Amino acid sequence: MPNENGTLAREGSLDRVPEVFVPVVDAARERIAEVFGTGRTPEGGGAAGPSRLHSAYVYGSIPRGPATAGVSDLDLLIVLREEPAEADRAAAAALEAELDARFPQIDGVGALLAGAGTVLSELERYDLGFFVACLCTPLLGEDLAARLPAYRPTSLLARETNGDLELFLARWRQRLAEAPAGRERARLARAVGRHLVRTGFTLVLPLRGDWTSDLDEMAEAFAAHYPRWAAPMRTAVAVGRRPADADAAVLDMLVHDLGPWLAAEYRAVHGVKAPRP
Repeated sequence: MPNENGTLAREGSLDRVPEVFVPVVDAARERIAEVFGTGRTPEGGGAAGPSRLHSAYVYGSIPRGPATAGVSDLDLLIVLREEPAEADRAAAAALEAELDARFPQIDGVGALLAGAGTVLSELERYDLGFFVACLCTPLLGEDLAARLPAYRPTSLLARETNGDLELFLARWRQRLAEAPAGRERARLARAVGRHLVRTGFTLVLPLRGDWTSDLDEMAEAFAAHYPRWAAPMRTAVAVGRRPADADAAVLDMLVHDLGPWLAAEYRAVHGVKAPRP
């Protein structure tokens, strides 16, 4: 539900984390502090300086509550005081692998990295800023939401969150042409399915007037306004939920049929997202 003044409420909280995932979240908090908050230099050598960690967040189904043991993944956002360096990305990848190996109740870990200045920048105000303020649950450090505006379900928000689908379609086509298999193919299918559902939902976000991260609710909100594309969008939900089951024909349909139509409709309705460096 939105706030009383019509702004979008923050979803998720640590109180909603299912009991089975509490040890996972606790371990993530501890390890993020150890890896990024120990005062190491970006290169990992030399004298220790101030902590590079600004704050950390958990997002997705775990802090929202509907996560399923053995199926759901752990999604993290790690915000550094400065822009991430290659050593930070390597440390994040190692952290992902460590947590995934330690906890069988999660199926994968994704740790995004960002600099605090980028989160608070004008360019990212309605994308990464919105993501932090409304979709992320604070885990460590200062909550940057206090320095960001309240958000409303406007066309501007829709454009800046998902108005770059064309860029993703080009990458997906290239990856499909490389014929990925196994875990890599499943990761691609998951990304394709979920991104298309979110884009379809934000296409109609101003008409709906509220946010949801539930894939089924997103697809049905879209289908109410675009019934012709309802079945392909529900297929995208299924692929996003069970990516290992997606076959080549289904992925081809999503990337070459639903995706291009959705990108064109999005461009016509909301415009194109401001370009990033």
